Order: sequence, then structure tokens, then C-alpha cells
Amino acid sequence: MKNAKRSTAALAAWTLLAGSAWAQTLFNYSGADRMEKIVAAAKKEGTLTMYTTFAEKDQPTLIRPFESKYGVKVVVWRAGTDKVLQRTLTEASAKKYAVDLIHFGSPEMEALSREKILQAVNSPVHKDLQPGSVPAHREWAATLLSVWVQAYNTQLIKRQDLPRTYKDLLDPKWKGKLGIEAKNQDWFASVVDVMGGGEKGLKFFRDLVARNGISPRTGHTLLNNMVIAGEVPLALTLYNYMPEQAKKRGAPIDWFALEPAVARSNAIGVARRAPHPNAALLFYEYMLGEGQRYLVEMDYVPANTKAPSPLKNVKILQTDPIRTLDETEKWTKLFEDVVLRRAGN
Repeated sequence: MKNAKRSTAALAAWTLLAGSAWAQTLFNYSGADRMEKIVAAAKKEGTLTMYTTFAEKDQPTLIRPFESKYGVKVVVWRAGTDKVLQRTLTEASAKKYAVDLIHFGSPEMEALSREKILQAVNSPVHKDLQPGSVPAHREWAATLLSVWVQAYNTQLIKRQDLPRTYKDLLDPKWKGKLGIEAKNQDWFASVVDVMGGGEKGLKFFRDLVARNGISPRTGHTLLNNMVIAGEVPLALTLYNYMPEQAKKRGAPIDWFALEPAVARSNAIGVARRAPHPNAALLFYEYMLGEGQRYLVEMDYVPANTKAPSPLKNVKILQTDPIRTLDETEKWTKLFEDVVLRRAGN
């Protein structure tokens, strides 16, 4: 009897180890039947658990097609960014391995990578993503982009008069007409790079504020509404879907993009100790591939360049998640000193 119990325990341990090794193989497997193998292994697991910040109202549009096609149940725990990060880190520290997949902001995803919580994925779809979507370690990949565009009141500004480059904003005709969201230091840092970086890039903003002024507003919705009302004729930092949706409702607002348009991304990553690694890998592939069209239907900008997009022909520069993690205090202070405080004088 004792020998039988030992044999059973050994077999169970071997099966678990073999399953883990097989999952590991699929994460790096590049054969022509890769997806076929992933689907088969995912169906055997039958379920996955995802921690995410993805809006609850949008989850069915994204998840139901996946569940229907593959027969794999997606269990979602949704919270704000800080809570998702805290729960994932706390569980990992306690060696509680409940989560298979995490989907939230790229800087926070990079923080999980640093804590050795994520699994590297070698996916052929990575090559189809926007530049900057996949870090060298391949432990996460961008799924959707929050793109800052410029919006204007169509009753006050004609489309043919719009600036075509960031430098054009220095034209005196924009004096007193510019607005910005007061917490967009990531956009500011990226445009500083675009305009030459360092002191040269900062000088551009100092000159812009000194010559034409920039009116800071707290909240993108407020800024969007102020463009509609004509109080801010030209906003520098609105997410593209906001003026687009208002325009469809008949509001006197439209948008355009100075290039490169700056974007920050949400990303997806598979937990290194995922209890359902194959199902997680399948959903990872789905989010970067066929699931992209469902994101577009909900007015998100897809990371996959092959998906339809309202910014299809626009050059996009993604914010640096490492800089966001390591230099937030520095760039917040520079944004306040160079733009916000000067604008308030």
C-alpha cells in the first residue's frame, strides 16, 4: 500500500512537472502548428484568471468571443491600477499563485517584470505591433494605446489653419488659445525628446509658454468640454476617442495629430507561476491578434498595425515605461516648473 501511494505521488509530481515543461515549450515553440497546440492545451485547462483594469462594461465585448470560440472560461478580477499591482505583488510574495494573466498599464507591467513575476513569450505576432510595444525581455506586450491628440473648436479655428508640427505652435496666432491637461507629464517628457531632448526640448516649452501661454486644466473630460464651449480653442492633450465621440454627437469639435503622436499603452503579460499557463498564453495571443478588432469597436487604438485604426497612418511614439517608473518625480517637477507654474503667471 505504501509503495502504491508513493507511486501515485511520484506520478502526480511527474505529471505536474511535465505539464509545466510543456507549457514552457509552447511559450517558445515556433512550429507551424503552434496555435493548434496552444488551443488544444488551453482547452484541457478550461479556464484562466485575469487581473485587469479593463472597464467592466467593455469586458463582455472582448471576452465572450474568446470563450465562445475556444471553450475556455475567463475569470476576471477588476480594480484600479494600484490595487491590481498590489494584489499581484502581495500574492507572489506569499507564494500564492492564483493569477494567470495580468492586463494593465505598461509601467506597472514593467514593475512586475522586475519582480520576476512574468513569463517571457516568443510570439510571431510581436512583429506586427507598434514600435515600442514589446520590451527586449518579452515579458509583456502592448495591447492598446491611449493616444494624445490635439483637438480644436471648429467654429473658432479652420482646419487649413491648424499647426502641422509641434514647432508651429510657436506661431503668435496661437497666443491665448492653447490648453493642456494638468497631469500629462508623460506627454510632456516625450515631446521634450521629440524637440531635441534635454535643454533643447525644455527650451521649446519655455518659449511656447512665454510667447503664447498654455492654460492648464485638470481632467481630460473638462478640457474636452472647454474646447466644445470655445473657452480653449485648441487643446494639446486629449485622448483621441473623446473629441471623436463628441463630434459624432454634433459638438463643434474635431481633432488632428501632430506627429509623432504620443501614446501610453496598456499591456498584457502571463504570470510565471500561472496555474493555467496554456489558457493564459492563448488569451495573450488573442488579445494581440484577433481580439484587436473588438478593441477597435470600443474606440480603443489597437497596438497591432494590421488592425483597423483611427490613427492608421499616424506615426506614434509610445512613452517609455521605464522612465515613467524611475523618473516620475523628475518629470512631474519639470512639467510643473516649465509649463504649469509659468502658465499660471
